[in-house]
Amino acid sequence: MWQRHLAGALFATLAMTGITHLAHADQLADIKARGTLVCGTQNASEPYAFPDAATRKIVGFDVDVCTALAKGLGVKLEHRALSTDARIPELKTRRVDVLAAAVAWMPARAAQVDFSDQYFVAPIRVLVRADSPVQTLDQLSGKKIAASEGSSSAAVSVTRLPDSNLLTFHDISSAFLALQQGKVEGLVAGQLILARFANEAAAKGGQQYRLLTKPVFEERWGVVMNKGEPALREAVNKILVDYDKTNGLQDSFEKWLGSKSVYKFTRDYKVEPIKVQ
Repeated sequence: MWQRHLAGALFATLAMTGITHLAHADQLADIKARGTLVCGTQNASEPYAFPDAATRKIVGFDVDVCTALAKGLGVKLEHRALSTDARIPELKTRRVDVLAAAVAWMPARAAQVDFSDQYFVAPIRVLVRADSPVQTLDQLSGKKIAASEGSSSAAVSVTRLPDSNLLTFHDISSAFLALQQGKVEGLVAGQLILARFANEAAAKGGQQYRLLTKPVFEERWGVVMNKGEPALREAVNKILVDYDKTNGLQDSFEKWLGSKSVYKFTRDYKVEPIKVQ
């Protein structure tokens, strides 16, 4: 008798497992049936996703991507603002369908989740004082450079600028202070934060700074989704390509990062599969 009960319980467990698996087998179908795309962004990452002072709504470059995805799928958008650490866990537990949340492709991440084609390229660059004789990355050979401890900028500096003397600091502000005080010749970090430092210094009228033209490395961002969802990945890639072709991506870039922003960056990348560097 107990054998039959055990077999029945095992069958029920396997059946439920199968049902659960089938429920998640096609997330694209689930999204369309629900009529809503739950898209996660970071909660305080200007200009990618941050609260607008007037409306209190989260706005930004990544939020525009979420909006384009929902429109392309023909469903409503449910936006979720997430902390940096919560991004992947919220996706893995399926509290969000996709992430457009400043998530750069890395081998460790790609082992956990799937990435769409790239929709943004974030250069890691070097900031030097305006009066520095350094004009190229090669001229940093034998010189001290600074980066934030544990950052991707510090990691790539070791491999991409091996002849420089890397000094790491507790945070990016301390690293910038070292540049201000002349303790290092250059500061390695994301283009955005370096542009902010340079803009703030220019506004104060003190020591001026400039970015070296060539990036040290380029982080490539894609829309992130759970593995085993080929239909969703294909749909997202098609939407991103259409978003670019109709100038939606370019318009958003100009608004938040380009000519209409304080950063004045130029876009020299396109939507395409992420290439491992």
